[in-house]
Amino acid sequence: MQIRDAGAGDIAGILAIYNDAVANTTAIWNDTLVDFENRSRWLADRQKQGYPVLVAAGDDGTVLGYASFGDWRAFDGYRHTVEHSVYVSKDCRGGGLGKALMIALIERARGIGKHVMVAGIDATNEGSIRLHEKLGFEAVGHMKQVGTKFGVWLDLAFLQLTLDVRTDPDGKS
Repeated sequence: MQIRDAGAGDIAGILAIYNDAVANTTAIWNDTLVDFENRSRWLADRQKQGYPVLVAAGDDGTVLGYASFGDWRAFDGYRHTVEHSVYVSKDCRGGGLGKALMIALIERARGIGKHVMVAGIDATNEGSIRLHEKLGFEAVGHMKQVGTKFGVWLDLAFLQLTLDVRTDPDGKS
């Protein structure tokens, strides 16, 4: 397995993983499947903003998982904070792929000077929460019934990781 930046040739694999998560999980709180053009625009937008989209690819180039981050909120005061997402193919879950993608993603966020990485996770997704905690994320909030999917209310758990120790937001100290 190789973790690398996503390219146009990875869109079909990213699309398949995304749509499977939409159709079968509460990892994505959307009900509508998307098309190739949607994921192409998403990839181009992330890259234009200078944010990574990483893929975990098998030896044959098959996309086994992907991860990215983007602005947490669209206000200047949040410019040092990003929210990430990680999705792994249903056949590869539980094998350490998500952790490998997360480690690479955290390093990318540090590399571009981000200060905090936020995770918004379905509060019943104990596996994802445990993974984040093992990587140093701490639980910082629990919002009840803020979402819905598959005919039930969903709670949202927020976790965060502080990426550096600087005290001056616009400096290096």
